[in-house]
Amino acid sequence: MQARTHHLPWLQAGDEFPPVEQAWGAGSEAPGLLAAGGGLDVDTLRRAYARGIFPWFSSGQPILWWSTDPRMVLPTAQWRMHRSLRKTLQRFVLDARCEVRFDTAFEHVLQACAGSPRPGQDGTWIVPSMVQAYAALQRAGDAHSVETWVDGQLVGGLYCVALGKAVYGESMFARVSDASKIALAALVAFCRHHGIAIIDCQQNTRHLASLGAREIPRVDFLRHIGIAQLEAGPVWRFQPLYWREVLTAPAEST
Repeated sequence: MQARTHHLPWLQAGDEFPPVEQAWGAGSEAPGLLAAGGGLDVDTLRRAYARGIFPWFSSGQPILWWSTDPRMVLPTAQWRMHRSLRKTLQRFVLDARCEVRFDTAFEHVLQACAGSPRPGQDGTWIVPSMVQAYAALQRAGDAHSVETWVDGQLVGGLYCVALGKAVYGESMFARVSDASKIALAALVAFCRHHGIAIIDCQQNTRHLASLGAREIPRVDFLRHIGIAQLEAGPVWRFQPLYWREVLTAPAEST
C-alpha cells in the first residue's frame, strides 16, 4: 500500500479525529484516507472504531487512519455457504478432534495473520506496533480471536474488534484448506445467535463478496454502529449449539 501523507491532518497523541467526511474520496490515490499520526493505544483505537475509522499502514509509514465510503459489510443474515464448505463444516462439527475456540491464542492468531498478506500486497500491514496494539485491545476486552483447532493444533482463524454489538472483522489466516472459512462461519453463527446484524469488512474483496458481503454507504454504516455499540455485548465464548445458525439454512451451489 502506498499513500502520501501531505495535505492530511497530522494527529498528535490524544487528538480528536477529523470528521470522516473529510476522508479522501473516490478518484483520489488513496480513497478513504482520513489522517496520519497519533497513537495506537487502547483509548485511541476505541474512539476510532466507534466512529468507523481504522488504522492501516505498512512498515516504514506513519500510522494512517481510514474511513472508506462505501463500506464493505457482511450482513450475517445474508451469509452464503457454498455446498463444498457446508460438507467440510459438517465433517468438522462431527469430528471430536476439531473445535472452535475464542480468545485462547489471540497473539498466535495475530502473528499468523501478519504472515498472510492481503491480496495485492507484497508485505504485511500487521506490523509489530499493530500486534502490540491489538494484543492490548484484546486484554482490555475489545478484541477477540476466533480459532480453528484440529488435533490440538491451531490451523486457522481470524481476529476482530467488538464494541457492544458492533463487530469489526480485521484479518484471517489458514494453514489448512478452509480453516479460515470455518472460523468465519463460526463468527457468523455466533453473531446470528446473539442478534448481531453485520460484521464490518472495511474494504471490498471478491472473496468476501462471494460469501455474501456487500457495500453500503458510509452514512448507513455509521448509523448502524452508532446504535449497535451501545447495546450490551455478548459473552465471547463459542458453544457448539451455535452451528445450527449456519447449518440449517440451504447451502449455495458450487
